[in-house]
Amino acid sequence: MKLKPPFKINVPMVLTWLRIALIPVVLGVFYIPETWLAPHWVNVIACVTFVVAAVTDALDGFLARRYEGWATRMGAFLDPIADKLVVSAALVALVGLDRLDMAVAMIIIGREITVTGIREWMAKIGESGRVKVNWYGKTKTIAQMTAIPCLLWNDPIFGIDIALIGTGLIWLAAVLTIYSMYVYLSAAVPFFDEERARRAAERQAAVLKASAEFKHQ
Repeated sequence: MKLKPPFKINVPMVLTWLRIALIPVVLGVFYIPETWLAPHWVNVIACVTFVVAAVTDALDGFLARRYEGWATRMGAFLDPIADKLVVSAALVALVGLDRLDMAVAMIIIGREITVTGIREWMAKIGESGRVKVNWYGKTKTIAQMTAIPCLLWNDPIFGIDIALIGTGLIWLAAVLTIYSMYVYLSAAVPFFDEERARRAAERQAAVLKASAEFKHQ
C-alpha cells in the first residue's frame, strides 16, 4: 500500500533535476586552475559530487515507488536519461584526464544507447518484458558505479591504490556490458522481422483496447 506523500512538491522530480544539475560540477571542477584549488581537492569534489548524484538516483526511485502520486510519466522518462548523462559525463572526464581507456568509455556509452533503443522498440511492439533488467546488467551497474568514484578520487587511501581498484572494476563493467548487450540483442533480434513485429504490435493494440473498454465499464 502506497503512503500519502508528506509534501505536495514532487520530491523525486526535484532529485532528478538536481542530478542533471550536478553534471557541470563533475566536469567543470577539473577546469579550476591548480593555483586556485589543489588537484587532490579537485578529485575529492568530483568524486563526492558523483556519489551524491548516484545517491539521488536510488532515492528518487524509492520515493516514487513509496508515495502515491510521486511516480509520474515525466519522472519515468527523465530518470534513466539523467542516469546516463551523469555516467557519460564522468566517463568523458576520466578519458580526458587519461584515467580511463577511450575504448572502455565507448563500450559503456555505446551499450547504453543501444539498449535504450532496443527497449524503446520492444515497448513499442508490446514485448518490453523480454528485455527487462537482468543480473548481468545489475552487476555491471554495481561495478561501474563503484569504479567511477574510485577513478575520480584517484589518490591512494591508507596506502591502498584506489585508482587501480577503479581500473579493474571498470574493465569488469566493460566485459559485463558487452555480455549484457548480447543478451538484450538476442531477445530483440527475432522481433526485427517485420511480420513478427507486426503481430506483436497488433497484440499490444488489442490489449490496450481491451483495457480501455474495461475501464469504461
